[in-house]
Amino acid sequence: TVLNMIMGNLSYDSGSIRVAGFDPYAEFKKLRGRLSVSFQQDRLLPWMTAVENASLGLRILGKSKAEALGVARTWLARVGLGGAEDKYVHELSGGMRQRVSLARALAVDPELVLLDESFSQLDHVTSKALRADFSRVVREFNKTCLFVTHRIDDAIEMADRVLVLEHGASMVLEERIVDDDRIDGERRAALHGRIAAAMGEQDSE
Repeated sequence: TVLNMIMGNLSYDSGSIRVAGFDPYAEFKKLRGRLSVSFQQDRLLPWMTAVENASLGLRILGKSKAEALGVARTWLARVGLGGAEDKYVHELSGGMRQRVSLARALAVDPELVLLDESFSQLDHVTSKALRADFSRVVREFNKTCLFVTHRIDDAIEMADRVLVLEHGASMVLEERIVDDDRIDGERRAALHGRIAAAMGEQDSE
């Protein structure tokens, strides 16, 4: 629901949302190209190659085919999919398809990237590798990312700030994460416990 409001798909009953200074519901056209999203399902088009799928957002924004494909190839390499650009969707594993989805979201050079449970359907090893690669790219290119997840490890390994929300708008917990929280065993375990407790309190209501 929160992501749908940020994407301008839903209005809200109270409060306000601003992305780059604009109301995404009332002024969505002004946000074209300024935010992008990667979903739980990769939503790739099966008749297109990886690079063609990754270039779709750029084509929608009016870039030429040659320019869009060039930028898409660069982003596929950055997310660890160099060499697989010309493969079709059925030739890609689940993790590879999700990398294409992430490259497509990043290729438009957005100010805000939205991730909707993007790693939840991947196995543990694939998810961990993809989290690491995506976190590296986001930090390297200074992108702001809003990531919705129910998996605590995703939050700890990727986020600088974690918010646990109730079904409405009230916040159960806010945690700011530094690198030592991810690396130090005791600090990570304590952080994991606090987030798990907050999520447990939320689920019990």
